[in-house]
Amino acid sequence: MALSRQMGLAGLVATGVCSMIGASIHVVPFMIQRHVPGIGPYVLWAFVFAALPAILAALAYASLATAMPRAGGSYLYASRGLHPYWGFVASFSQWFGLSIVIGVVAYVTVPFLRDVAAAMAWEQLAQALDLGWVRVLLALAFLWLFVWINIQGTKSYENAVLPMMFLMFALGAIVIVAGFSSSQEDFLAAYQERHGGSWTNDTTATFSWSTFFSAGAILFASFIGFDSIAQAGGEAKNPSKKLPLAIGLTILVVGAFYLLFTAAVYHAVPWAFVAEQAISADITAPGLMGYILPAGWTILILAGAAVALLNDLPAMLLSVSRLMFAWAEDGIFPKKISTIHPQYQSPVVALWASGLIGSIGILGSHFAGDFFLGIDIMVTSMMVNFLLICLTLAVIGQKNPALAKEIKFLNNPKPREFIGWTGVVVMLFFLGIHTAKDLQATREAWYFHSTWVWLAVMAIGSLIFFFQMQQMKKRGIDANKRFQRLPVENGKTQIN
Repeated sequence: MALSRQMGLAGLVATGVCSMIGASIHVVPFMIQRHVPGIGPYVLWAFVFAALPAILAALAYASLATAMPRAGGSYLYASRGLHPYWGFVASFSQWFGLSIVIGVVAYVTVPFLRDVAAAMAWEQLAQALDLGWVRVLLALAFLWLFVWINIQGTKSYENAVLPMMFLMFALGAIVIVAGFSSSQEDFLAAYQERHGGSWTNDTTATFSWSTFFSAGAILFASFIGFDSIAQAGGEAKNPSKKLPLAIGLTILVVGAFYLLFTAAVYHAVPWAFVAEQAISADITAPGLMGYILPAGWTILILAGAAVALLNDLPAMLLSVSRLMFAWAEDGIFPKKISTIHPQYQSPVVALWASGLIGSIGILGSHFAGDFFLGIDIMVTSMMVNFLLICLTLAVIGQKNPALAKEIKFLNNPKPREFIGWTGVVVMLFFLGIHTAKDLQATREAWYFHSTWVWLAVMAIGSLIFFFQMQQMKKRGIDANKRFQRLPVENGKTQIN
């Protein structure tokens, strides 16, 4: 049995979009005023700056996808085009970060549903959704529902993510239309009516490059997720054309949505008010737009945030399960994990394993009480992953000339190497900013720093890799030959 190539362009784009757009679009562009004080009116420009490394990484993914259209794309790209060790440990840390975030996303969806119930005056339901055990059980139910949908195969998966994606955009469009059709004078009038007094802006903005770069590093996290398209490379129709096209469309659509959404809110709400409120309270787009929108529209925006979060689950489950599937095909994980469902042609064991790890993430989020560490770990993992993919694009011509000849997008070595090395430099810059910010932050213990946790995960991944390499050697398998070629399409590992 093998994975079935049934996923079309729409399904691939939905996979990337749903992985990238979560409820953070309702929070991060506004709470950044607290985390990066002084960014003020320059949030939109910081968003544009944050898109630069994402575009470079997307070009690298799109190019390499045409030569290596298989499941677990990012692992395959680096293991074949750079080095097997870097391919595994980088994707292992990516898998670890995403697996934790799957649990985090499922867990934080429930408070958005609670807020919807509260806004609709369903007090008993809102109180029930605030109970710890209810929150955990409902989060587990959401997670395992999407595990089941993924197991049902490609068509079941597409039937779930496509309607949710369109619903998310439709509900997000309420913010965009309302924001651009309202003025800051409308907001100030609504504020005065609600609070019985006026609000005066006494804040001035001074541009600072260090502040701007710090904001860009945080906003970069918003562009993480398009790589999930590459993980589905083993199920894409006409992958040499559809994979790069899907990656390009996803970056374009998501980037435009981010900018329009953020610009709309700041068009209606003074940035100085956002900055003032962010210092003392957790603010969201529904809370800010609630000043000028009727209660019913605010409820729809809250529902849009919940849908955006739920969108993440099926796409991220697809991503992490295909990484595990690819490792098992190469013999780094037990062969059992590459088992294909006989009817639905989905990697059933890898999906079950992904669901179990996501469940641990839900329980960890509940008992730890702080889930932002998991998000920081994912950002560190993805920055390193994007760095190595850009490096792979730059050196694949020397490391694996046979596969480099199969590249159909950016097939000219000179521009390909230029984009690859430029991506390496830019990603190192962003990684340096993110790491410095993490290490300089005041934490109670070392394991609350994402950098040290990521290094510990890399150490575990290294032990797994070198142990499995020794096992291959004992079985007489030529590892160098294995990692020069792609796994064959029939679901069995290509060996000597």
